[in-house]
Amino acid sequence: MPTLSFSDASLRDVTADVLLLPLLEGGEDAPATVPGSPEISEVIAGLGASASRGDLHRIPSFGLVAASSLLLVGVGDEDLAEVSDEDLRLAFGAASRSLTGVEHAALALPTGTAPQRAAAVEGAALGAYAFTAHKTGTGASAPKPALDRITLLSDGDAEAAQSALDRSAVLAEVLDIVRDLVNTPPNLLHPAEFARRAEELVADLPLSVTVLDEQQLTEGGYGGIVGVGQGSTRPPRLVRLEYAPASATTSVALVGKGITFDTGGISLKPAAGMDDMTSDMTGAATVLAATIGAARMGLDVKVSTYLALAENMPGGGAQRPGDVVTMRNGKTVEVLNTDAEGRMVMADALVDAVAEDPDLVMDVATLTGAAVVALGKRTAGVMGTEQARDLVMSAASTTGEPFWPLPFPAELRADLTGRVADLRNIGDRPGGALSAGIFLKEFVGETEWAHLDIAGPGYASAPLGYMGKGATGMSARTVLQVLEDVAAR
Repeated sequence: MPTLSFSDASLRDVTADVLLLPLLEGGEDAPATVPGSPEISEVIAGLGASASRGDLHRIPSFGLVAASSLLLVGVGDEDLAEVSDEDLRLAFGAASRSLTGVEHAALALPTGTAPQRAAAVEGAALGAYAFTAHKTGTGASAPKPALDRITLLSDGDAEAAQSALDRSAVLAEVLDIVRDLVNTPPNLLHPAEFARRAEELVADLPLSVTVLDEQQLTEGGYGGIVGVGQGSTRPPRLVRLEYAPASATTSVALVGKGITFDTGGISLKPAAGMDDMTSDMTGAATVLAATIGAARMGLDVKVSTYLALAENMPGGGAQRPGDVVTMRNGKTVEVLNTDAEGRMVMADALVDAVAEDPDLVMDVATLTGAAVVALGKRTAGVMGTEQARDLVMSAASTTGEPFWPLPFPAELRADLTGRVADLRNIGDRPGGALSAGIFLKEFVGETEWAHLDIAGPGYASAPLGYMGKGATGMSARTVLQVLEDVAAR
């Protein structure tokens, strides 16, 4: 995570390796311009620089400023006032992501508003990330670290600048936790290790942690989690974290899917793309990180968080298609497809979550390929009760993360009725994301509940803005924003 600071130095006088500036489209037959800086605009007029969102042009400073070089950041509009906060996050996130190996960047948004400056520095902080833990090399071949320091040029409002930096620092920490965990190879992050890292990450925070091992899970009747994990030599865990400020009058429970690697089990996945299943614990990483964010911010809301951790392997002890398991709440489920494992571990954790009678339950999971088919690789689905779903959509409109509300068609419920048990773990193929949500609904009762399926945007094959390849951290900011909104009631 970069070190963040602000300065009241002028654009001309600030010293840095790189000065980041917005680049506006020039209109028909007119060159792109830098707002508030006619001198720089004049110098770059002959470059033919494009200013679409995320276009980057790094050029010498030509002695116009003290910084060693300029990085002109396309924002996709002729008028800075018309550029959305999320477009600024994405644009300046792409800029900082490109600056691996650079120590210090300054960021200026001439003529911008305080909220726009906050969005730009937030995006830059989120983009300053590189996962190099397993890269080797020395000298010129050494892995390049992420941008180390970012200085925001303020407009003289020190309080607004510091507030923007404080928030950006928390959000960068939250996303870095998600991305570090998800990018860690699965041979190094099994359920017990995930639990250990969770304990380590919250050691300096007012959070309590309880970890149930495989014996305690068996004795406690967590049939979904135990069944999924029984094919692996590395047994499952259920981690519960609690953040409970004394003055809190509202409570939220979070549940995260934590399949540390998903082969599909006996219902084996195809080899192509199976390596991406290192990301199948993104939901657990997300709710863990959001809980840490809530504690860092000192939010006045109780948060109980459940990480349902298992490795889905086709070992000799693995559950079989056709097995019947008894869930934490006593319901029985026919396992017709062992690759529909996420809903099984989530269901057990949801039973414990709703037992605490929270005001709201949210679960986050890379749950279904059907959600990717329906919504694409960048948009998450949200389902659940109307009020909870609206809370998530409202938070997403604040963060700029793309979510889309999905229904629970009543006719799909019949497809989940078991032949020899109460339920079956899959419905018919059409509407698969909806059927998975309807299955989870069987375990939440009347509690206000939102189900976030992030199977598409949680892990990326191509970079976009502040999100690089691999883990994106998408949805963590929205989950944290919901916690903020509930705390503010």
